Amino acid sequence: MAAAVDTTPDHAPAGPTSLRTFLVLALASAGVVYGDIGTSPLYAFKESVAHLRDAHGVAATDDVIGVVSLMFWALMAIVTLKYVLILSRFDNRGEGGVLSLMALVQRTRGPGGALILGAGMLGAGLFFGDAMLTPAISVLSAVEGLKTVEALNGRIDPFIVPIALAVLIGLFAAQRRGTGAVGRLFGPVCVVWFATLAILGGAAVLRAPQVLAALNPLEGVALLSRNPALAPAVLGSVFLTVTGAEALYADMGHFGRRPIQWTWLGLVFPCLTLNYLGQGANALIDPQTADSPFFLLAPDWLQLPLVGLATAATVIASQAVISGAFSLAQQATQLGLLPRMRLQPTSEAHAGQIYVPQVNWILMAGVSALVVGFGSSGALASAYGISVVGAMITSSALAVVAIHRLRSRPMWQAAAMFAPFLALEGAFLAANLLKVAHGGSVPLGIAAAGVLLMWTWRRGRAAVARAEPGDLPVAEVLAMLSARPPMRAKGTAVYLTPEPGRVPASLLHNLKHNQVLHEQVVLLSVIVARKPRLADAERVAVEALAPGFVSVVLSFGFMETPNVAAGLTLARARGVRFDIMRTSFFVSRRTYMARRRRGLAALQDLLFVFLARNALRPADFFQIPPSRVVELGAQVTV
Repeated sequence: MAAAVDTTPDHAPAGPTSLRTFLVLALASAGVVYGDIGTSPLYAFKESVAHLRDAHGVAATDDVIGVVSLMFWALMAIVTLKYVLILSRFDNRGEGGVLSLMALVQRTRGPGGALILGAGMLGAGLFFGDAMLTPAISVLSAVEGLKTVEALNGRIDPFIVPIALAVLIGLFAAQRRGTGAVGRLFGPVCVVWFATLAILGGAAVLRAPQVLAALNPLEGVALLSRNPALAPAVLGSVFLTVTGAEALYADMGHFGRRPIQWTWLGLVFPCLTLNYLGQGANALIDPQTADSPFFLLAPDWLQLPLVGLATAATVIASQAVISGAFSLAQQATQLGLLPRMRLQPTSEAHAGQIYVPQVNWILMAGVSALVVGFGSSGALASAYGISVVGAMITSSALAVVAIHRLRSRPMWQAAAMFAPFLALEGAFLAANLLKVAHGGSVPLGIAAAGVLLMWTWRRGRAAVARAEPGDLPVAEVLAMLSARPPMRAKGTAVYLTPEPGRVPASLLHNLKHNQVLHEQVVLLSVIVARKPRLADAERVAVEALAPGFVSVVLSFGFMETPNVAAGLTLARARGVRFDIMRTSFFVSRRTYMARRRRGLAALQDLLFVFLARNALRPADFFQIPPSRVVELGAQVTV
């Protein structure tokens, strides 16, 4: 059995240790976590009012106020109450996101395990769909702001898509620098962005203070009751206001709960509220501004700089879902839903900040295809939202189970607590289903592909476990060897095992086929701690199991590349005889074969074989000298 790196933390990471650390994390979270939801003013109000203008020729005063009211209360209910104040408390040892919540619920060992697993995979798949659409629509909407610049009007159109592609490719190329570095770079820009939102919106509100009536939730209800035929379309566009909330939860492992909460309550929410009120106020003063309500908040001389700032902000918006996708990929790998991938930590201060090259380049390819295929933010808006609301509903359903099991509340109380959120998200889902025929099938297709991938990997691993013997307890193997002692060969054999106290299948294969064991057998486990680096005194733990049998646990910091040979050299002081030239490292190597079947089962068999053959092997990241590795093969039919 291949050894696994245990990256599961022993406890939730502590909060910021100083005011300076807190402020740095809060600033970085403004530049990463809230980039997505912070750029919704570029298109959300415009798309929402467009339905009313198309139907009535102009958006009446009551209609404008009603739209702004729906936006404000969507932000209040879904983002502030559900995500910032409630769901952020359900962290799985510091990590957030739908898979983290799923794992948290699964620990309780209650009924409905298959449904909980399915909900988690569905939520993760939907989030990956969102992770491709958000960068595309955000950057395109900002670059399209060049059309409002009079000097460029009519001449910039052919260059919109190439400019957007160049910006996006640059963003994905910068990901290897790490979330923290990107956040520190973008954080100050995002603070300027939110301040600009507040100033532009506040100035418009002063010119038309009657828009403050939108703070009354009844205004939004009245709008929907006056326009029942348009209600689904309006709600589908209003939902664009809260896209990014699921990324907020998924990014919690990068920055921690408290910096994310305080940044929303103290900066992001007030600035977004002022800007949406300002766009509504401007539409009340001049209904023609609804064509480009955000950019026309600014005077002519400020519009070109505003386009530049908006483009920078949308790059930041893309970072929110990219970071969330990295976190979900890491969690899926640890939960056995995806094959092992190379996870590169990028910060010594925070273990949750990682870079996943494979996910990064897949996202870049998908986003680029969407930009070229749809060509405009208006076309993408028709596809945007359905994957986000689906992910929100799955997290709400899992939260109900979490409250019931983890907080020991009756199920009816847990369901009643989240019933308002589920009802609101259900209304948004019904509204967004209208988009399926107009591009909404694209994110659903991406989500389906993600679910198929996770389901196939989990199903395939289960088939492998049934097809061959797995790890056995050490005591059982020692008793077997004591009853029938094998011949012993000179030297040391190291067998990688994912957890101490277990004997891997590679030792059993060697014993079965060669009928011999080395004079010293080392059962080696590698653990990745929550510290960035460890001193040599913390590196090695040794336990003698029997004559010639020893268990060694090597620990490495999350910023260190595990070097097994160097670690075993330190074990000499604990009585382990180690000479690299007389030591063999035994690992299992399986050859996977797909059965001859038809339909979906055949597709899954072939997909699993492909994934298994390309998964990262232990020797690839433990820095084991290739000449000392012995692979024991076994053919497995799945």
